[in-house]
Amino acid sequence: MYQIDIMTLFPDVVGDMLCESVLGRGQERGYIRIECHQIRDYTKNKQRQVDNYPYGGGRGAVMQADPLYNCWQHICDQAGERVHTIYMSPAGKTFTQADARRLKADYSRLILVCGHYEGIDQRFIDECVDEEISIGDFVMTGGEIPAMAVADAVCRLVPGVLSDPSCYENESHWSGTLEAPQYSRPEVWHDRAVPPILLSGNHAKVDLWRRKQSLLRTRQRRPDLYEKLAFTEKSDKKLLSELHEEYPELF
Repeated sequence: MYQIDIMTLFPDVVGDMLCESVLGRGQERGYIRIECHQIRDYTKNKQRQVDNYPYGGGRGAVMQADPLYNCWQHICDQAGERVHTIYMSPAGKTFTQADARRLKADYSRLILVCGHYEGIDQRFIDECVDEEISIGDFVMTGGEIPAMAVADAVCRLVPGVLSDPSCYENESHWSGTLEAPQYSRPEVWHDRAVPPILLSGNHAKVDLWRRKQSLLRTRQRRPDLYEKLAFTEKSDKKLLSELHEEYPELF
């Protein structure tokens, strides 16, 4: 079983979200476990205070090291070992699909720490955190939404959570490209028809069409990803030649 422990001030909100849909079924079937820990339960005062004014002045409050440490230590004691710990931070490395694959492959249990207010005491980070992760170049009120994003991205890779590896291997970012457009019933909607190739029943041609659309979409929307691609397959080279002719302004 793959386990993720989330340290947060809002365990009910986070837990409810991660118990729905695919992740909820994955937990019911015993493939994954996601447990939320209320940081306030690890304070040593009646007010359950977890924050205080920052040294050096400034607005807002900083989460104190001691409640965070007590919560973290409790989880590690449960696990019987130090658990790989990630602080969800706007100052961290931007999270990618490659990170999701790495975290799933390298660890069987993670701790995700959700900050709030003006952040958390650096001393806790220095002592307990193994890496800091951001989900983008912007700032949020707390780390709960980023933690849910990371938990979702990692847990869906655990065998059994999705019905088949193809469910994620054919999606955006798995192989460095964006996914091709998808269509469902009805065949015509608001005078917009499904591309005829998808109705042909010829799976080989459908696969080529999807690959071509994937390359085109990646070139249009994420040229930074496209520049990293290495084209070694003859089929890809043929598709690229066609795209060069059809979209000379892009290629």
